[in-house]
Amino acid sequence: MEAPQSKEGGGEAVAPAQQESPQPECAEEQQQLPNLEKKQRCRFDGQETKASKFITSNASDFSDPVYKEIAITNGCINRMSKEELRAKLSEFKLETRGVKDVLKKRLKNYYKKQKLMLKESSWADSYYDYICIIDFEATCEEGNPPEFIHEIIEFPVVLLNTHTLEIEDTFQQYVRPEINTQLSDFCMNLTGITQDQVDRADTFPQVLKKVIDWMKLKELGTKYKYCVLTDGSWDMSKFLNIQCQLSRLKYPSFAKKWINIRKSYGNFYKRKRKRTQSGEQQTTAGVGRKWDMCCKRKSVQAAGR
Repeated sequence: MEAPQSKEGGGEAVAPAQQESPQPECAEEQQQLPNLEKKQRCRFDGQETKASKFITSNASDFSDPVYKEIAITNGCINRMSKEELRAKLSEFKLETRGVKDVLKKRLKNYYKKQKLMLKESSWADSYYDYICIIDFEATCEEGNPPEFIHEIIEFPVVLLNTHTLEIEDTFQQYVRPEINTQLSDFCMNLTGITQDQVDRADTFPQVLKKVIDWMKLKELGTKYKYCVLTDGSWDMSKFLNIQCQLSRLKYPSFAKKWINIRKSYGNFYKRKRKRTQSGEQQTTAGVGRKWDMCCKRKSVQAAGR
């Protein structure tokens, strides 16, 4: 499950959030339509006028008010003449060729995208103040045999302020595995983590307690709303789940719901997710080298902007 969870006390819960990444606001959003008919007028900001009140709906008909705004705007576009459609498309520097139905569809798609982008830009302020970006490293072997037990060997968290899009703090601890205590050459080459680093590290229960204490210190879930974000579902649904069972720990409440940025990005931009023969999502270029915390921070900042 990718949606972040509701705020609770104790620094372990997160606030509700939407799945897709925030997008910049569009200046054209507040412009109004020209006269459509002699006594009828609509607004492209999605608000109803006296002439458009017949386009109404119960709240239950829409999952979010933005979709009612889109429906109202679509009604306005449907009543435009071909000349008005071309004029509005030209105003937004869009293609003006085509039959009337094509022009209407083009303009509807444009306004739908802009309204959703505008809505996304307000979600960050409405739902959470911080994003905790988590990307575990775990023990592994070449070929990923199904009987192999994965143990978390690094617990990194990047704290992103959604209002400034700046990294405010980080948490990073290596974790000592207790079942497969010796890292394979494949694992060390893939993650960049050495045997000495995990040998000197704390066990997972100790590290998890430090993470929760760090989140409490940052007043996450008490003073500030926050959510957890991961690059894929494996971090929480597989690695953390398995590790908590191995360590005989209760699964932490802050990790019960999260934002899957890989899925959100793919859905928003209509990109297919690549998979390897084993069914796992394909890793980025540079396999055999660790994608360190600095790179992660820069990538998240670039995506957020």
